[in-house]
Amino acid sequence: MSQFWKPGAEKPRLVDDEEGGVLFFSSPSGYANIERQRQRLPVYKYRTSILYLVETHATTIIVGETGSGKTTQIPQYLKEAGWADGGRVIACTQPRRLAVQSVASRVAEEMGVKLGEEVGYTIRFEDVTNTGVTMIKFLTDGVLLREMMNDPLLTKYSVIMIDEAHERSISTDILLGLLKKIQRRRPELRLIISSATIQAKSMSDFFQTSKTRRRPEGEELGPNMESAVLSVEGRGFNVQIHYVEEPVPDYLRAAVSTVLLIHEKEPMGDILVFLTGQDDIDAAVQLITEEDQNRGRKSSGLMVLPLYSGLPRSEQELVFTPTPRGKRKVVISTNIAETSITLEGVVYVVDSGFSKQRFYNPITDIENLVVAPISKASARQRTGRAGRVRPGKCYRLYTEEYFAKEMSAEGIPEIQRSNLVPCVIQLKALGIDNILGFDWPASPSSEAMVRALEVLYSLGVLDDDAKLTSPTGFQIAEIPLDPMISKMMLASGQLGCSEEMITIAATLSIQSIWVSGWGSQKELDEAKLNFAAAEGDHVSFLNVYKGFLQSGKSSQWCHKNFVNYQAMKKVLEIREQLRRTAQRIGIVLKSCERDTVVVRKAITNGFFANACRLEASSHDGKYKTIRGSQEVYIHPSSVLFRVNPKWVLYHSLVSTDKQYMRNVISIDPSWLTEAAPHFYQHQRLKSMVH
Repeated sequence: MSQFWKPGAEKPRLVDDEEGGVLFFSSPSGYANIERQRQRLPVYKYRTSILYLVETHATTIIVGETGSGKTTQIPQYLKEAGWADGGRVIACTQPRRLAVQSVASRVAEEMGVKLGEEVGYTIRFEDVTNTGVTMIKFLTDGVLLREMMNDPLLTKYSVIMIDEAHERSISTDILLGLLKKIQRRRPELRLIISSATIQAKSMSDFFQTSKTRRRPEGEELGPNMESAVLSVEGRGFNVQIHYVEEPVPDYLRAAVSTVLLIHEKEPMGDILVFLTGQDDIDAAVQLITEEDQNRGRKSSGLMVLPLYSGLPRSEQELVFTPTPRGKRKVVISTNIAETSITLEGVVYVVDSGFSKQRFYNPITDIENLVVAPISKASARQRTGRAGRVRPGKCYRLYTEEYFAKEMSAEGIPEIQRSNLVPCVIQLKALGIDNILGFDWPASPSSEAMVRALEVLYSLGVLDDDAKLTSPTGFQIAEIPLDPMISKMMLASGQLGCSEEMITIAATLSIQSIWVSGWGSQKELDEAKLNFAAAEGDHVSFLNVYKGFLQSGKSSQWCHKNFVNYQAMKKVLEIREQLRRTAQRIGIVLKSCERDTVVVRKAITNGFFANACRLEASSHDGKYKTIRGSQEVYIHPSSVLFRVNPKWVLYHSLVSTDKQYMRNVISIDPSWLTEAAPHFYQHQRLKSMVH
């Protein structure tokens, strides 16, 4: 007899319609239940076609909406069909770390295996795989690129699936170009390019090789080198789209009031809000929580949760837990929830129309994370998130006319709006010397390319023939960090402060070691003062690290000092890995005790290009960059804010109302010509100093 759900009883959860594998649900009836859920996913009915195409074609392009199950199911189909037999491995890449971890957990759970055994994952600084045992491996595309340094033809992989290719991250684009090369040498390697939007035509053209391989007599026929395209439907419900009538002056406030309105007027169902970044998201979480309490409904049932990549794992997982009965979950997310992960139970989407995007200006050499309008393709993806469980609604905080007439159709690939320094060094390390002749899915700008070559030349990574220098260039390519940070680590070996520099490099690899201070900004600022060093932020990081070790790595100590305990644990892990890398490439490990001059000199060796000088007549802390004469200011989060030393170096720039320098140290200008004489002509600096 069929089981029906009785109204009034606990509502059964719809678990079968989830994709990115990020539901941590427990299934009481075990394997059979999971099997049933797998068979209900839209991708299941294409199983045979997918396996046939992968068997017969070198490249298969699969277009499928987020939610079709492609990410979690296709690697399992490949394993079931024998692609992981004989010690071979199936790889599936994702542009984002959070997606790698959550999808791997889900697939391991579906297969009933322990994560790290048959199913594993690797992200930068974290490897949860077991050589010889792992058959399905999820990894970021950046990690797969690094693997090529040791194994240029990726020989252990039988199939490589590039997932979320429509996001067109830099690493994805480089990877596509390199895989196309590898295929010529390894025709048995199969590629699956999976994308949520219809860019299949350009992808397919890219992989179309005009030169068909002539096979020697007697060699058996390999796969068809023409790429195959397959479209997999999602199973979305209808979503009603609402636009605002007038443009909104403040998307954050508009998002908050829209959430409260939905909660008041609409039936139960979770709400997903798209904002741009951690600051926005933390502010919105606080505003909604406060407004909700002010309305006097102590038990209003709103659970407001943030979601962004810098969030500790335990807080990320809250987002994926089922919503308790009688509650409504509000997830406030960056565009990570657009395609990389699937949140079950969402019925309402609020779309601010913006996301944070990287934009690089090669002329001024400034790379900014800018809040910029999204594309129509992104807007459609966001809307689709509301129609997963039942018909939903999407509230777009922009006008219909703006959507129709002004929004661009597709986003700009990241490679065309980024600083190319890390990407050039990676290609050089893989032996690709003719970078301008490299086969890119989208060509980067020649200005950005020239600027990258210039910076790498000034760092001593490239020689006059634009080849990697030995040993410096090869050593820097080995360190999985931005080349400027790698260079400061190398210099610290010669200056005798490598232990300190490894700590600084590990700290800079993390979004922030401070507890995000909404609601307690004043206390946070006071806590920072306990560690503030007159020399600047990098030296202050050393003070925090020392305090953390002296406290016995105590979480209470962190709590008391507004330091993020999870972030500090991560700093320790990354530091350990960087020490191993440093030893492997011959950096002598040594501490300089308290000599902050050598520490700052080592940083100058890597970051000399980011030097600034305080304007003589400036009362408001205005600096000018030495190259490009850009106006910049010290960010309020820096310990040097309002201290305004005459000469400083910054780690990065952020742009809001002004250009702000983040992570700043004071320097002596003579160190600049010492570190990079060819970059700063002596004369020019001399005239500026006097």
